[in-house]
Amino acid sequence: MAEADLTLARGRPGPTREADNPRSLVVRFGPDRPLKLDAGVELSPFQIAYQTYGTLDANRTNAVLICHALTGDQHVANVHPVTGKPGWWETMVGPGKPIDTNRYFVICANVLGACMGTTGPASTNPRTGEPWGLDFPVITIRDMVRAQAMLLDHLGIDTLFAVAGGSMGGMQVLQWAASYPERVFAALPIATGARHSAQNIAFHEVGRQAVMADPEWRGGRYLVEGTNPRRGLAVARMGAHITYLSDAALHRKFGRRFQDRSNPTFSFDADFEVESYLRHQGITFVERFDANSYLYLTRAMDYFDLAADYGGVLANAFRGTETRFCVISFTSDWLFPTSESRAVVHALNAAGARVSFAEIVTDKGHDAFLLDEPELFAIVRGFLAGAGKARGLPPAD
Repeated sequence: MAEADLTLARGRPGPTREADNPRSLVVRFGPDRPLKLDAGVELSPFQIAYQTYGTLDANRTNAVLICHALTGDQHVANVHPVTGKPGWWETMVGPGKPIDTNRYFVICANVLGACMGTTGPASTNPRTGEPWGLDFPVITIRDMVRAQAMLLDHLGIDTLFAVAGGSMGGMQVLQWAASYPERVFAALPIATGARHSAQNIAFHEVGRQAVMADPEWRGGRYLVEGTNPRRGLAVARMGAHITYLSDAALHRKFGRRFQDRSNPTFSFDADFEVESYLRHQGITFVERFDANSYLYLTRAMDYFDLAADYGGVLANAFRGTETRFCVISFTSDWLFPTSESRAVVHALNAAGARVSFAEIVTDKGHDAFLLDEPELFAIVRGFLAGAGKARGLPPAD
């Protein structure tokens, strides 16, 4: 038997404390259940933090796994214990929402390598009693999915009605469909791609270099040495956040308006509203996220190339699948443009899979999947309703 226990852990504010003692459900796997990583090592012991919403039906057929993006976590539809803000996808998940918790049993797990309770570089290394830091092994999207599969095994869920997620979450959806096709009835990859582009890798490298250039980073040992590379991580977040938006969205929200003034200060203060906005994004981010986790998760995204695992032919990743797919992109998303989604759709068509595709016209950029986007809600609701009928789930009220 696995050394695993299910507890509602108590934690204290901040990502450092949440890394070991998350204020969410957590399952711990002992030395007899190691996680085999793509890096060629076994991680043991380790833990996975997660949240659930709704009720699992008697036949265990209504489970929906939500996969979060780079800076997300398990708090998809509840108040965040660190920030006090609503869940990151409350527009999509909840009672009566497109992913209806009155109908589905929703699970969202903090990914491997993150900092909100699933084992990562901010977690305590049981062999040293200190945070892992850079001694933590480099992980991949496939490693994240393997860990999630172990969680589902522990929960007694053999098959998922659906797996859904955007951006890095969408990568996990595609990996789930490729690695465990027999366990996924329906898949919703949103604003994502089957590999990370050279441009995206370049943006991530700029962010990592910003973190590592901060003298408070201390070679990744900042938690041991009592420092925090806040400035570097804030700059990384600012740069990344620009890629989540679009030029039209930035212009609509800020234009060239000054911040609390009518004339320039002729200084390097935040004269413009957009500057103040980005600084705020950076400052608030460092309060809830670990700098080393940022390095590890961006690297996992960079390594993602699903076709490479199947002889360089993406269609081979889905050959013979019975999973139903709905692929969604946004016209103003230049981080994961529609061409990336079309490549996935073409591969699914070549593999003979059931697939529908929607490109949503919006100026909200990559982050559109997180925002109030009625067309997205309608598509997700309709796709799940059709899949639910095919699955034999009771019709929605």
